[in-house]
Amino acid sequence: MTPRYITVDPLFEEFVDTSIAPEVIARDCIWTEGPVWLNGGLFFNDIPNKRMLRWSERDGVSIALINSEFANGNTLDLSGRMVSCEHGGRRVVRRQDPFDLTAVETIVDKFEGKRLNSPNDVVVRSDGSVWFTDPPYGINSDVEGYLAESELDGCYVYSVSVDGEIRAVATDFDKPNGLAFSPDETKLYIADSGAIRGASFPGIDYNLPHHIRVFEVDGTTLKNGRVFAVVAPGIPDGFRVDQQGYVWTSALDGIHCLSPEGALVGKILLPAQTSNVCFGGESGKTMFITSSDKVYRVHSNCRDAAQALRETKGGAE
Repeated sequence: MTPRYITVDPLFEEFVDTSIAPEVIARDCIWTEGPVWLNGGLFFNDIPNKRMLRWSERDGVSIALINSEFANGNTLDLSGRMVSCEHGGRRVVRRQDPFDLTAVETIVDKFEGKRLNSPNDVVVRSDGSVWFTDPPYGINSDVEGYLAESELDGCYVYSVSVDGEIRAVATDFDKPNGLAFSPDETKLYIADSGAIRGASFPGIDYNLPHHIRVFEVDGTTLKNGRVFAVVAPGIPDGFRVDQQGYVWTSALDGIHCLSPEGALVGKILLPAQTSNVCFGGESGKTMFITSSDKVYRVHSNCRDAAQALRETKGGAE
């Protein structure tokens, strides 16, 4: 399939420049994930190859980290430092230097004295707290991590305060995955990708969760959760919320743009399963999409809601 766009609501063509086809900027990976724009370049993970890569307009693709411990989701903290989820290390870390494996600080690796499963995706709230999901994909096989038994009773969503207190904020997910706050942080969106088991287990069971849920946020309490949108084909993996409250989620056929009410606005169609998306570039409006073995660039007019919050708090990308 040739990459292209589907417009459902005319608003979509105000969000994305549909006259320019999605452009491949990186290829020859196995499974790309965790795109994040930092210091003039796009960092992303090639999970099965245990490496983090960097792309820039000037330098193209280069290796930033070797033996990245099957790192998956990345984001930035309020100071513009990278925060990463490691499947292999079964922890969430803050990278002081994304080119130095030793320049890391462990944010969390245990809950109630037990090792986490395999932290998957992560966001940082404007108060500096770190919120992340912990499905079992990194311990289900040796492809995305290291085969192991879970030490926990389930797959939870957690928050970690600036003083290191960890709380399980959601415990009723099958496999929690991507997550993002609304622009005013009164809502938290969380994907449940329970319909898939991971890279070593092909197939999708649509009888299991493949949706995004949304919760009201009261401190570290999530309440009044409901299904925001069912994603098909495929499952929702990583996603972003833009400054207008629209949700840009990965799916089997590319990226789906959903209105704040959960209605489909349009699609960026790509030829392979898509894992994640971020906004970046010099303007902060370029969309970068990790899709199977490639990374795509799309010209948009949107910015990440979390980016605006970092700028308000004095962070820098």
